[in-house]
Amino acid sequence: MFTSFLTRNRVKCLVFHEISRRMMSNIFEAKICLLGDSGVGKSSLAARLVHNTFNNNNESTIGASFMTTSFLHLDTTFKLNIWDTAGQEMYRALAPMYYRQARVCIVVYDVTQQSTFRSLQSWVRELQTHLTDGVVIAIAANKTDLKDSRVVSEKDGREYAQSIGAVFMETSAKSAQNVRQLFVAIAAKLLTISAPKRTESTGIAVKETVEESRGKCC
Repeated sequence: MFTSFLTRNRVKCLVFHEISRRMMSNIFEAKICLLGDSGVGKSSLAARLVHNTFNNNNESTIGASFMTTSFLHLDTTFKLNIWDTAGQEMYRALAPMYYRQARVCIVVYDVTQQSTFRSLQSWVRELQTHLTDGVVIAIAANKTDLKDSRVVSEKDGREYAQSIGAVFMETSAKSAQNVRQLFVAIAAKLLTISAPKRTESTGIAVKETVEESRGKCC
């Protein structure tokens, strides 16, 4: 009976260690950098994803702000370290300090401002020059809730994204339209590129982290 007891406990220990190993192997941590002109809604997209909030009176970001959040996609927990960069021209030279070593760069434009769509293409050219292969570029066409003021069509945005192999999503930080879907699409592409070892779902709970700081860089 004592031997049977030891055997059962040994089995339980082995099962526990196997579950722990699988949980650890299914955590994918990624640095994400938000880029684009001032006022396109980068901070609002980050706040909507992390805190599920929207503020009409957001102040312009100075330098950069940092947030983290986690979510479960398929059997992988994605921990996202999000750097939200300032869009003002005076801070443009600082951008490489933040997108360096990023796994994902999201370039945001405002569908009601044609100039931000032109700027998007400038940002992409810069990223293509400085980033290594394997970095995911995503394009967020933001402020789709302002339908009467729209000047950039979905067709133009989608065709441009397809031409550079980027993830594309039309979003509204105000209404929350497609914000989470944007990051899920990015997660799916990261899995495709990285092709990590897949295991059965470990039941890891979705986590919402509220850690935030401003004006720092890693």
